[in-house]
Order: sequence, then C-alpha cells, then structure tokens
Amino acid sequence: MRKASLTRDTNETKIKVAINLDGTGQSDIQTGVGFFDHMLDQLARHSMIDITVLASGDLHIDDHHTVEDCGIALGQALVQALGNKRGIRRYGHFALAMDDTQVRCALDLSARPFLVWNMPFPTDKIGTFDTELVREFFQALSTHGGITLHVDLVHGFNSHHIAEAGFKAVARALRDAVEPDPRRADMIPSTKGLL
Repeated sequence: MRKASLTRDTNETKIKVAINLDGTGQSDIQTGVGFFDHMLDQLARHSMIDITVLASGDLHIDDHHTVEDCGIALGQALVQALGNKRGIRRYGHFALAMDDTQVRCALDLSARPFLVWNMPFPTDKIGTFDTELVREFFQALSTHGGITLHVDLVHGFNSHHIAEAGFKAVARALRDAVEPDPRRADMIPSTKGLL
C-alpha cells in the first residue's frame, strides 16, 4: 500500500500529513497560510497524489517555520510511502507553461538529496507570502524526501505564475517518477540494487 501518514510536533509547529501515491489528486490542506494552501493543492492535483496537510504554526512570527516544516513532513511521508522503491520509474521531468511563465523540472528519487534552484522572483512577496519561502519548501522536501531536484525558470515576469508553475512542474515530474513501471515491476531501478 503506497500510503503514509505521520505527525511532526515541535515547539514551532504541529503538522499532520497523509499521502496516497495511487490517489486521484485529492487534497485537504489547512496550514493557515492561504497562498501556500493553494500551492499544496496544486501539488496534489497535478501529481495525482492524495495529500492531507493539517498544520498549526507560529504564524504570529511569520510563515517560515510552517512552510519549511510542511516540506519536511511531506518529504518524510514520501519516503515512507515509496518503501524500497521497487517497481517505480524513479525519474521525472516536465516543462510547464503558465501564461507568461515556463518552468522546467527534472528530478530523481535517488535518496541523494540535492536542490538546484534557478527560480528568480521579480517581487519579494505574493500578497503577504514571502517568495523566498517557495525555495525553503522545496529545499525541505528535497532533503527529507531524498530527491535530487532541479527547478529552472525559463522565462516569466509574474511572481504568482512563477511560483505556481514551479509547484505544478514539480508535481508533474513527481507523478512520472512515482508511477509503477510495468517493464520493471519487480526491480529496484538502480544498478546498485538499492535506493
């Protein structure tokens, strides 16, 4: 069963997450950060992974801890749900166009976390949301999900579109990577025999 759920409880945040890799893209997202909720909904919808994130954090300080810790928890849940990764495609890539913006993503569920982030934002904020937190989320997801993750802005001038295209591109690449590979159903996709 390619599912996982966990709770992350710290002095800064309390987070419950659940994922189903074989879902339909359903989501229940409640973080208290409106724009981030919208982005996580896009992540679920376009990856076809059912995602639940129920978070309460120290938003009276700022959104940073909540956003980062959601990335940590989702990364850890992804590792649990994938298990030994037998039979998955492992790699994913996608180039996503959204109005003025194009974002490319390539990723590897390698258990070797590394983030390459070429996503300059023309503004510091989208509404009240700090654009630098987009990178913080994906850094946490990459680190705790064991993902080699490359995200590149090809072009774009609207910060909302850049962020949203980034989440959607990662979602579509992740969808490909976690999919079962019918030609390698019983194999771990590595010459090492272990991921």
